[in-house]
Amino acid sequence: MKDKRPRNISPGDIMAMQLPITAKASILHRISGVLLFLLMPVLLWLLDFSLSSEQNFLQLKSVLDGSVGKLATLFAMAFLIYHFCAGIRHLLMDLGYGEEKESGKQGAVAMMVVTAILVALTGVWLWL
Repeated sequence: MKDKRPRNISPGDIMAMQLPITAKASILHRISGVLLFLLMPVLLWLLDFSLSSEQNFLQLKSVLDGSVGKLATLFAMAFLIYHFCAGIRHLLMDLGYGEEKESGKQGAVAMMVVTAILVALTGVWLWL
């Protein structure tokens, strides 16, 4: 007799599954939210550090003006942009748009394309 209990799924099992684009968008939305939550104390500490004195502000500015600082800023902005765009998509779904299978797929693809464009523009803005 086959056991019908739910079994634990490892991250490797999830990576092997062929999930639809809507599921991938939802999972990435959750991951971006967790990363933003974990990043918040670091960002608040950096804000506190930069506001404590002019010397600390200039020191932090010089770090963030470097390539590593710009890359870290781009990653943080990418998490924020993705989470924002996915949140707008979810709000539209709450209003009844994009709830069907095909329109949900199109909405997920459109959201990812808009996110990619905004992240690319952010990268150009950071390096110019």
